[in-house]
Amino acid sequence: MARVKRGVTAHQRHKRLLDAAEGRRGTRSRLIKPAREALLHAMAYAYVGRKQRKRQMRALWIVRLNAAARQNGLTYGRLVNGLKTAGVALDRKVLADIAVRDAATFTRIAEVARTR
Repeated sequence: MARVKRGVTAHQRHKRLLDAAEGRRGTRSRLIKPAREALLHAMAYAYVGRKQRKRQMRALWIVRLNAAARQNGLTYGRLVNGLKTAGVALDRKVLADIAVRDAATFTRIAEVARTR
């Protein structure tokens, strides 16, 4: 069986790893083992962060809706319950965007929720 020399393959793999580790401090951007460890941690944090971002955005929308609802004499819970009872199918993302960008429209939406 022919001998396989892996120097080129290993060098390409290491180069790819160090390119991905660019911007890290000290040996984490220069040496293979610390760079690999830093990247593994970074990928784990990124994975978790993608899940957390969804939770954080929903919490932000709820905070914005609560503030806008209180300006219109409602609480967040009564606003959401009133909209559900009225059959208004706007999600929190859209409602929060309307509350930030167009207060007059949100006031009309709040009136619909209040009458229910």
